[in-house]
Amino acid sequence: MIGAGRSSVPVPAGVHVRKLLTGAAVALSAAVPGALAAVGPGVQAGPSRSAEPELRAASAARALAAAPSAPRPQAPDLAALVRLKDVRRHLSAFQEIADYNGGNRAVGGPGFAVSVRYVVARLKKAGFKPKVQRFTFPYWRERSAPVLARVAPSKASYKVGTDFLTFAYSGTGAVTARVEAVDVPASGEGTSGCESGDFARFRKGSIALMQRGTCSFATKVAKARAAGAAAAVIYNKPGEKGPVNGTVQKLAPIPVVGPSYRVGTALAKAAKKGGLKLRVKTDAVHGKKSASNVIADTRRGRAGNVVLVGAHLDSVPAGPGINDNATGAAALLAVAQKIGKLDGKDLRNRVRFAWWGAEEEGLVGSAHYVKSLGAAGRRRIALALNFDMLGSPNGLRAVYDGDRSARAGAVPPAGSGAIEKTFRDYFAGRRLPVTQTPFTGRSDYGPFVAKGIPAGGIETGAEGVKTAAEAKAYGGKAGKAYDPCYHAKCDRMKNVDLKLLDTNVDAVAYVTQRFAASTLPVNGEARVLAVPAAPYLPEWQGPHLVR
Repeated sequence: MIGAGRSSVPVPAGVHVRKLLTGAAVALSAAVPGALAAVGPGVQAGPSRSAEPELRAASAARALAAAPSAPRPQAPDLAALVRLKDVRRHLSAFQEIADYNGGNRAVGGPGFAVSVRYVVARLKKAGFKPKVQRFTFPYWRERSAPVLARVAPSKASYKVGTDFLTFAYSGTGAVTARVEAVDVPASGEGTSGCESGDFARFRKGSIALMQRGTCSFATKVAKARAAGAAAAVIYNKPGEKGPVNGTVQKLAPIPVVGPSYRVGTALAKAAKKGGLKLRVKTDAVHGKKSASNVIADTRRGRAGNVVLVGAHLDSVPAGPGINDNATGAAALLAVAQKIGKLDGKDLRNRVRFAWWGAEEEGLVGSAHYVKSLGAAGRRRIALALNFDMLGSPNGLRAVYDGDRSARAGAVPPAGSGAIEKTFRDYFAGRRLPVTQTPFTGRSDYGPFVAKGIPAGGIETGAEGVKTAAEAKAYGGKAGKAYDPCYHAKCDRMKNVDLKLLDTNVDAVAYVTQRFAASTLPVNGEARVLAVPAAPYLPEWQGPHLVR
């Protein structure tokens, strides 16, 4: 560990002895009283006050050399300084803020605004000069329940949430029309709706039925609209359970819904036979809202080699968001409050703490920040750490797969593997199991990875289901969601596994201190032009699928 095991070195007699007597006399008198008694006033033994200064200096130096040297204290350990009670105090505050402000801390509402003020106040008290970066973003919300129903040749109604979902940024409207299957059924993913030729015989005014796969939902909807579709129905691909929880990213001019694979394949078969009609109804409100990021830098450390540590501050409108993501926000705040206790050798690099706004709207705050940096500002970011959901009640300990050894997700920038190894080594030292998680675009590392900035972090799981092997390694219940209260009203203090959170907060503190001291294994401790390792094609944009 940086700074551990250092000790004082005795000063040889006759070397800079005049400086020793004038600059270190107080320390010497405390450690070796007899040494300075020989040169003190009114003492008869030893050289008198009228003796030559060189004789007095030599006497004192010999006494110092003979005295045992006290070892210098070890450098502070940030993981030991940050206590679980510090994090719990912040979690309680975020819970109270939500309870008194409509039950949530979602952007655009008072709960988020008060959360920002809380973080800023705590940072100022800790000696920081935080900046609040304000921005606007397009928002979208459903006003009433959507409808997906067969009206011919037979009738059937489909259940929202189980059979289908509305795409985020779907247009509003009510359409009853014939259905045309577009390049389906397809084996595997297929390219349904990805190519203009798929719509060569498409009749205007029809509902386009497509299968998820290959290209983005935005591309499928744009091509369907160009062909004259009145609505788009994009069903899930083989092997995927449930409806499509997707986004078209920008407001679409037509209604867009996403059925499950089971429902979609049944509709495709009926459409091929001819005469299938559907009713699709969506009702949403959209516009502009304001949100904020909170940014705070340590006063020490190189400004040209910044270690950025981030977590999103907002919740969804459905609940207070204590696991998602008050746990990450509170961990950062607790670490920031104690990082000033590190010495200069442990803060060679500047540490930048960031609390992102509008993550739940599609990583909007972090994307805005990365764009605002420009190329020169991005070159000064050595790496980005992200912490989102650190205490899932049925969770695991997932480290982002920086070396892409699992061959899943986006290709992370060079240096990300070193970040993964740093986390892995820390947990291995504590004999704690870890799991890999791919860079899929689900959290605020996304905009950094897209620009070629090395990234890493940990999470504990959301709506995914724990396997039997994971239950054996971590405890908990196999076959159940990692967080059964994900994006729900019940995501409160009781929804947090404090033991899991405690170990993860330790890792946040340890890795932050490690890279604050040196980013050598990540970037050679040099400013570099951030270049993506490969085209960034995430599967998710925050909480919604994009392809």
